Amino acid sequence: MKSAAQGHLAMLLFSALVAGSFSLGYLAANEISPSAFNAVRFVVAACVIGLVVLLKGGVPREALQAPWRYAVLGGLFGAYFVLMFEGLKTAQPVSAAAVFTLTPVMAGLFGWVLLRQITTLRMGFALLIGAFGALWVIFRADVSAVLAFEIGRGEIIYFFGCVSHAIYTPMVRKLNRGEAALVFTFGVLVAGACLLGIYAWPDLRATQWTALPPIVWITLAYTAVFASAATFVLLQFATLRLPSAKVMAYTYLTPSWVIVWEVALGNALPSPLLLVGVGLTMIALFLLLQDEELRPKGVTNM
Repeated sequence: MKSAAQGHLAMLLFSALVAGSFSLGYLAANEISPSAFNAVRFVVAACVIGLVVLLKGGVPREALQAPWRYAVLGGLFGAYFVLMFEGLKTAQPVSAAAVFTLTPVMAGLFGWVLLRQITTLRMGFALLIGAFGALWVIFRADVSAVLAFEIGRGEIIYFFGCVSHAIYTPMVRKLNRGEAALVFTFGVLVAGACLLGIYAWPDLRATQWTALPPIVWITLAYTAVFASAATFVLLQFATLRLPSAKVMAYTYLTPSWVIVWEVALGNALPSPLLLVGVGLTMIALFLLLQDEELRPKGVTNM
């Protein structure tokens, strides 16, 4: 299988796993401090990945060079997760997932600034369609809300988290010095756990851990293992094989996966008008994948 195809498969799985954190996170967001939750989440995820790294021979000495790289990336992703759960206190899962789909546009911008990755006309058009579909969902298909620029507080908070995510994507390629995805992920998780532990220390001490409802522990287990450890590896794996904008293009699948999760959890489908916006994000993904297929041999998007 070609390197680019491996990157696409990784991001397909990434989008499905990430979607679950929106639905479960919404149920748990108001039960615990976002910073305390994610501090523990990073610790658990670091332990999971650390065990795998240990079984594969441990961390090579070269990977310990310039540890500040892991602090930068861990800080960016830690900020993303804290702001996500803070936003999910009020934002609905599908709406928050729509905010997430704005990340490819920002990732494309930061990819050009940091790596000079070029976005083709087809990719640019696809990103605009996806952004329009996302905004349609974010404004809840209400034209009057668009004209008044009425955005929910949760969506605004989460948007800034997505900015951190969009910067993180090209920074992985910029800061990676040839480390394997698992080892690099472990470094990011350890750094993120340390930074979040310091930031969240007051909330960690104040949380009544034995009194938390089961949904918090379920969400913690899922997000730590599947939406953190696994997706970190998948994202790093794909980022080293695809341009930043194309990696993040798979976020366009997230609202659709969230709808699947919501139905599986017994919730109702969104209104048909909102589904129009979700459909536009799917069209955007299709166009981006076509761009990959139609590009002449020997031409890259780098």
